Amino acid sequence: MQKAQDNGPPSKLATSKITDSVGEDKSEVPPNKYRGRLRLLLIVAALVVTLDQLSKLWAYANRPPTHLEVTWFLDLVYFENTGAIFGLFHGHTELFIALGIAGVIVILVFLRYLPPATTVGMVSFALILGGAVGNLIDRIRLGYVIDFIRLHLQEIFFWPAFNIADAALTVGIFILIYYFYKSGVFRKAYERDHRPQN
Repeated sequence: MQKAQDNGPPSKLATSKITDSVGEDKSEVPPNKYRGRLRLLLIVAALVVTLDQLSKLWAYANRPPTHLEVTWFLDLVYFENTGAIFGLFHGHTELFIALGIAGVIVILVFLRYLPPATTVGMVSFALILGGAVGNLIDRIRLGYVIDFIRLHLQEIFFWPAFNIADAALTVGIFILIYYFYKSGVFRKAYERDHRPQN
């Protein structure tokens, strides 16, 4: 019978580097690959901010007196939203500016130390960053956010008015949830929380 080879105590066993499922060690990523993802993030975020601000300038210059029906499910309107999402918590502009700045800083710190391991993850953060910056510019410059898109189901249901930045934020969050799901973050968190106690 062949004896199993003893490789010594566990402390001397060769171990493989385990990278985080959300981020990856930049030292292990080819510089061109990391720079390419960072460039993609900057392009997507800048595109969101540009489209958002240009569309708001257009909405301000062409604001309809009531609403302009584009299709059976979409209207163009004009609202000056001093609150948060869906118009909640009006009159707290300074608080929302502070929260917006804090949110942008958190995203940048996360990207600095735990950059997403895939292009999908990077795009999700780019959309969220671009949306946050777009609305933050409004709050700092105007004291309110311009909302001009409203979805509805005939006269039965009306979705609260929103803008390009809001749409980018929402899509980015859904993509980020998908990214976390595919990377196994939720599964690992569940297994950690339900690990048998010794």
